[in-house]
Amino acid sequence: MCRHFAWVGAPKSLSQLFFEPDYSIVHQAKVPRWQQIGLVNKDGFGAGWHVADDTAEVFRSTTPIWEHTEFPTLAAEISASCVLGAVRAASPGMPIEETANAPFTNGRVQLSLNGHLNVERTGALLEQGREPESTCDSAFLAAVLWQRLEQDGFSSATTLADTMANLLEDIVALDSNACLNMLATDGTQAVATVWAETLCYREHADGVLVASEPHDDA
Repeated sequence: MCRHFAWVGAPKSLSQLFFEPDYSIVHQAKVPRWQQIGLVNKDGFGAGWHVADDTAEVFRSTTPIWEHTEFPTLAAEISASCVLGAVRAASPGMPIEETANAPFTNGRVQLSLNGHLNVERTGALLEQGREPESTCDSAFLAAVLWQRLEQDGFSSATTLADTMANLLEDIVALDSNACLNMLATDGTQAVATVWAETLCYREHADGVLVASEPHDDA
């Protein structure tokens, strides 16, 4: 399983979001309190943020977030009003590679999955000719989401939410054991689904945090 979060609101540095909370995602990577499967998220991490034109940029690594020596410096230099962060515990049999780590992006939307799905059972959802960037289940999920957003034209503020809700329903119809806490951002909003895993949110005076677990003891 994994842990992830999204921030939408006033610009904050990645350092503020990843490292400063009392129970930050760095702590959650090592000692998750709500995680049901797996004891540690050591198979890498990723950070994604949206720049002025809502273009998404990502940083991903297979190094555990608490061991990465370069990310703290980078995190102090980057600020954004829409940020997605994730740490990974790979499902059995899934590859350990940067392209298997969230956030996944099509250049505008970012996606993270806290959960799992059976790619063999749901494979028909992806059109022939489309190739996920990794063989892992969450990369497959991202490829299907990009496909559907292209089909919908992604022209309205509600399209991302509707598309993700429909995608969840279609996957569960094919794979009843799927666990689908999806979290996506497009630069102006965060959209999350809750299906068989934990998720919470908090409204701050300057924005909203959505996360697998609270970032403090409140």
